[in-house]
Amino acid sequence: MVLRRFLAVCSLLLGGLLLAPPRADACSICRCSDPTFNALGTNVYSSGEFHLALDWDRFEKSQATEEGGTDEETENRFTATFSYSFGERFLLVARLPFSHRDLTETNGGEVERTRTFGLSDPEFYGLVSLWSSPFGPGLGRRAWISAIFGVKTPWGLNDVRKDGVRVDEHAQPGTGSTDLFGGFSGFYLFDLDSSIFLSAQYRGTGRNDFGYKYGDNLIVSTAYERKLSEVFDAVVELNFRHAKRDQVDFSGEVDPNTGGSVLYVTPRVLVNLGKGIVARVGVQIPAGQWLYGIQDEKVNYNVGLTFLF
Repeated sequence: MVLRRFLAVCSLLLGGLLLAPPRADACSICRCSDPTFNALGTNVYSSGEFHLALDWDRFEKSQATEEGGTDEETENRFTATFSYSFGERFLLVARLPFSHRDLTETNGGEVERTRTFGLSDPEFYGLVSLWSSPFGPGLGRRAWISAIFGVKTPWGLNDVRKDGVRVDEHAQPGTGSTDLFGGFSGFYLFDLDSSIFLSAQYRGTGRNDFGYKYGDNLIVSTAYERKLSEVFDAVVELNFRHAKRDQVDFSGEVDPNTGGSVLYVTPRVLVNLGKGIVARVGVQIPAGQWLYGIQDEKVNYNVGLTFLF
């Protein structure tokens, strides 16, 4: 009965977000999963506990240009995530990313390669527990539902220049815009060895000083986690992202080769290294792409460590 009620509530929350007017992707090349679940897991409401997560992510995609050429984009992103839990009701999270971008532009017989590295856009957000099941012996709290709200700052580098000329927007480490985001997440513990996690987030993006506006986005994720032993856990996720086209200038002109929808299957392995340290390795595989114009999303990779203090 509890499980049916929980899944019904989650279905209503996720369904409401999915039936809302679709907006767009937060950037031309970005994550498509729940970063809190990836870095911190489901045990986020532990009173007075501090978590630190260190992650390396590799994203890759290609898209056509308006001039008839092709852009090949690769990003290696290094992120430190800090969180602190206030009681069992509120979690505060800060994410500090650094981005190394490699953009190869091919137009006719000419090839131009641009590499940049620097601070990307820090994020700050909070999770608030809306409901949790009563504390029970053995399993503790079997279920919870949370709301999330936050802001992505424009503090990353967005005016990197090469030979005095500002490089392409997709090679900039930061977006240069202030974005607001929010959503819901839920968790249910089936037994001591298995659980399910669901989340949906909507992000509204701002316009940077150069007129570029990355599309808003809707990301929906569901994950099943299974404990294999005292050391190993296995996770399988489905990550869905819907995107609107980017706007390239203050007039609102759109880039026809941005936006659309993509579905990823993401297997992940967790390794308990002891003393509150967990290693994580995951691969994000595109299972379906319904993208605007000419685009191709590649396989993404994630490696991380989470520390509990």
